[in-house]
Amino acid sequence: MTPPVFLVGTDDLSSGPGSTVTVAGPEGRHAAVVRRIREGEAVDLSDGAGLRAPAVVVGVGKDSIDCRLDEVHTDPEPRPRLTVVQALPKGDRGELAVEMMTEAGVDAVVPWAAERCVTRWKGPRVQKSLDKWRNTAREAAKQSRRSRLPEVADLADRRAVADLLGGAALAVVLHEDADLTLATAELPQGDDAHIVLVVGPEGGFSDAELEAFTAAGAVRALLGPTVLRTSTAGVAALSVLQARTGRW
Repeated sequence: MTPPVFLVGTDDLSSGPGSTVTVAGPEGRHAAVVRRIREGEAVDLSDGAGLRAPAVVVGVGKDSIDCRLDEVHTDPEPRPRLTVVQALPKGDRGELAVEMMTEAGVDAVVPWAAERCVTRWKGPRVQKSLDKWRNTAREAAKQSRRSRLPEVADLADRRAVADLLGGAALAVVLHEDADLTLATAELPQGDDAHIVLVVGPEGGFSDAELEAFTAAGAVRALLGPTVLRTSTAGVAALSVLQARTGRW
């Protein structure tokens, strides 16, 4: 069984192998109280930006653990980079989508206020909702033993999404009426390639959105014969690309 991952600061890992790092605060409380980590257990400490330090627990406090670092290394950044633009789903399905996409290895998630979204983020709700998505990504990354937390970008409008698509090596709008399938789409070459997927809302894309994204260079692609929810289409598409690009 792979060791659990706990997040610490980058500076905490700078002292190198043989040093002792105390995991305190919410992470330490989770380790000592919720996970009931015990002395002698193996854990991985990470800064969430690629540094990973396999360690052994040498002490357990009331709400902290002390860990002796065995080594410190940087996990390679997965390539090509995979970004999903996610239209805002209803209810708590947004957090569900972020959780599943994080477990499937997404590198960045862009929340998108599509024209036909039922859910609207306005005023104080914008930051509150972003915090929920980011906390969900953080916890899902730890659960799936990732050393890199996916980025959850600020809320985007149609123009921001079009700009993102215009800079991608491959930009794909997932659409049920497409002739091309994601499984057969030509993939970009090179380690610096960036693939961007757009998942529409429950009400579908507007004509203006499709026109803007096509003008930005996006192609439309189909996942399969069934229609998926907006909260599950992203993880399905990521699974296809992870296998096709060799990241899995």
